[in-house]
Amino acid sequence: MKRTLLILTLILGVGYTTSYAQRGYNFGRGCIIDSDGNCLPNTILSAVPFLRIIPDARGGAMGDAGIAASPDPNSIHYNSSKLAFVEENSSFSVTYTPWLRNLGLNDVFLTYLTGYKKVDDIATLGFGMRYFSLGEINFTDFDGNPAGTGNPREFEFSVSYNRKLSENFSAGITTKYIYSNLASGQQVGAVTINSANAFAADISLTWKKKGNLVANGSEWMFGVAVSNLGSKITYTGAEVKDFLPANLGIGAGLTLDFDDYNSMTFLLDINKLLVPSPVSPTIVDDDFNEMRNPDYDANGNEFADYKEQSMFSAVVSSFGDAQGGFGEEIKEYTISFGAEYWYSKQFAVRTGYYYENPLKGDRQFITVGAGLKYNVFQIDLSYLVPTNSRRNPLDNTLRFTLQFDFAALAAGDDI
Repeated sequence: MKRTLLILTLILGVGYTTSYAQRGYNFGRGCIIDSDGNCLPNTILSAVPFLRIIPDARGGAMGDAGIAASPDPNSIHYNSSKLAFVEENSSFSVTYTPWLRNLGLNDVFLTYLTGYKKVDDIATLGFGMRYFSLGEINFTDFDGNPAGTGNPREFEFSVSYNRKLSENFSAGITTKYIYSNLASGQQVGAVTINSANAFAADISLTWKKKGNLVANGSEWMFGVAVSNLGSKITYTGAEVKDFLPANLGIGAGLTLDFDDYNSMTFLLDINKLLVPSPVSPTIVDDDFNEMRNPDYDANGNEFADYKEQSMFSAVVSSFGDAQGGFGEEIKEYTISFGAEYWYSKQFAVRTGYYYENPLKGDRQFITVGAGLKYNVFQIDLSYLVPTNSRRNPLDNTLRFTLQFDFAALAAGDDI
């Protein structure tokens, strides 16, 4: 029953505003407000949100921060341009993330396989494969009658090319293919649900600089990544399609090498979805009378104008389209803080904090984790602890990443 409700929410809720947003009123207080003057949530929604799930245990242990962390195979998710600075010739990793374990589900999970190969001293190729399984679903119609079973699943395959433009500056581009099959063949009224396909690209930049803040040196790193820029997507062949979760990420990192054995990294990531903010179809005038919102459907074709935008138009307008003005717009940014301590480059301890405004999703949690590196192997673990009453799909869940250094294997290092 829980999984049936979950999949129906994914199918019917993707790309649409919630009911309270459709009843909302805007008094210019930086939010959509109801008739009692209370601010109402107005979360930004998109298709295939699995693309924004943090896929690895290292970033998952640092409050989902990773744009300016030291490069590893999973950099292709955060900021692929970092791969231009890798020291090893090749490496790959695999991550397994159980999903919704608190609901007693054992067949819902995310797996992520990534790797890279240096082409030469200035260029590196990367790849990533992400698979999200929603387990076996027992479908029912609106009257509760059985409508068959299915195995909803989503997949992403990505390839990146990353190149140093100078000693301290690099750029990267990633192309990706996205496949989503939530309920192919099912009927919702007279509408047939199909699988969906899309193509997208990421563009990223990294700048780093050595310093001498501590005895053994320090390093600053800054990164910018615009991800999931691509074609809009539909499961029904509808005229108005849904947006991919395009995102702008800006990150800063500082690594302090205190001596030959102890180092510490501090990270800050700021992210914003480049997707239109939902617009309420009604507002109130100065006399508190409800009236039609002229910004909802200006062309009168019975479709919300913000849903009809092109991908490029949506990206540009997303920085100033919130109905509540700048006060609401600033709430659409999420913040991640992370810290990582390494001892002798073999044992790591990590922690972090993630904050999302209560009116824009309300995800708030602390993360902890550890890492162990020995010759060609590295294992990372992470655990998430919510800091509010909002339930998280990763509550009380341990996820792990295994990383392998192919270059060390080829060199015949003692395992």
